[in-house]
Amino acid sequence: MEQVIESATPGRNKAMIKAFMFVAFVIMAIYIFKFTPVKGYLTAEALGNFLDTLGLWASLAFVFVYAAGVCLFVPGTLLTGIGAAIFGAYWGFLYVWLGAMVGASAAFWIGRTLGREFAASLIGDKLKKYDDAIERNGFAATLYLRLLYFPFTPMNFGMGLTKVRFGDYFFGTALGIIVGTFIFTFFIGTLKDVWVSGNWGELLSFKVFFSIGLFVFSLFIPKIIKKIKGEQ
Repeated sequence: MEQVIESATPGRNKAMIKAFMFVAFVIMAIYIFKFTPVKGYLTAEALGNFLDTLGLWASLAFVFVYAAGVCLFVPGTLLTGIGAAIFGAYWGFLYVWLGAMVGASAAFWIGRTLGREFAASLIGDKLKKYDDAIERNGFAATLYLRLLYFPFTPMNFGMGLTKVRFGDYFFGTALGIIVGTFIFTFFIGTLKDVWVSGNWGELLSFKVFFSIGLFVFSLFIPKIIKKIKGEQ
């Protein structure tokens, strides 16, 4: 019995050290965004000027910036809006989606590597059934939460603490964020095109009204999903 306890102690200590590192990382990430000059560079003008200097590497650099921003708890709506303002509705959608996927994967890996062991040690019998359920239905659970617009970055890290398989999480995220990402980038990108052209008459164009309609519709997606879920 004593040998079992002694062998378990190093494992638990290791898990606690990793958990401490995870909490320290989260605190540091929030601090960097909130209290350092980094926040000042996260505007369409500042980031756009920087990307202009990179030429053909601009899109790849933006994907990296977006992914890093996700891990630093920068609001996804801010990053998405900047991407749409810089690259427009369609290319903006592609680069934002790629950046979100890279960032979501990285945040999941951080949560899984540093926090999963400690989280598992805290799970009792009541919570274990939910942990097992999300492992069995990881894709559906991830897709459902993404369509509900569950806070993006907390979910990325939080899913890493569960037993969900990475493949289920990855593809559930990839599919689940497409609609919201496209609607938001199309909306911002369309308004940006009107602003750049200086032709304010285009505010009455079909494209603008369509983008506004999509944006308004996106606000009701979570309610629609919940209603469908409740009727099943």
